[in-house]
Amino acid sequence: MIIASNVSKKFGKLTALDNVSVTCNKGECIALIGPNGSGKTTLIKSILGMVVCNSGFITFNEKNILHDWQYRAHIGYMPQIGRYPDNMTIGQMLEMMKDIRHQKNAVLDEDLVQQFKLNELLHKRMRTLSGGTRQKVSAALAFLFNPDVLILDEPTAGLDPVATEILKDKIIAEKQKGKLVLITSHILSELDDLVTQVIYMQDGVLQFHKTIEDLRKDTGQEKLSKAIASVMVKING
Repeated sequence: MIIASNVSKKFGKLTALDNVSVTCNKGECIALIGPNGSGKTTLIKSILGMVVCNSGFITFNEKNILHDWQYRAHIGYMPQIGRYPDNMTIGQMLEMMKDIRHQKNAVLDEDLVQQFKLNELLHKRMRTLSGGTRQKVSAALAFLFNPDVLILDEPTAGLDPVATEILKDKIIAEKQKGKLVLITSHILSELDDLVTQVIYMQDGVLQFHKTIEDLRKDTGQEKLSKAIASVMVKING
């Protein structure tokens, strides 16, 4: 579904991505993991078309994304920090996004709007929202248009335990429908029940892309956090 082939990106003298190649298929929930500055965000923004690679290319359903911008209609993106117009209400935000996307006969997925009880807060202006409620809005918008691919950047940051479990259940349900989910998180314990594969990056370099089963077998660790810690020790000597 999404294939990055020998992708490199530099910002001045900084190499953010160094010849990265990964294949991400539907029906998988893939954790994109690495320390700060590892290239995770640059890879995500490259897939979204927000960053143009210096070399290599990315395909979405076998089409080069440089020549087919409409692929973005099939992606739901939840940024780590959602930035919205302060004076707009939650209801206005939802309606504005529906107008912008404007997909004829689209079946909207408003599960999270209901489960997070955002329908009771439609009159609230974005500037008045807590960080957790703003995060709920971002999640609801990512899933709203029933996309084939979900890219979730630190999705549980700021969410309370109940909201976190609601979101995790939703991610699992969408994966089971055959969708591709790419997810980054520094809280690795929250990924144990979700992910089927792990992409680990460091200093812009792809260190490995493995199934969770292979990672556990290679490290002898069941928990993802311990497995990653074991790998990092080997990588860093």
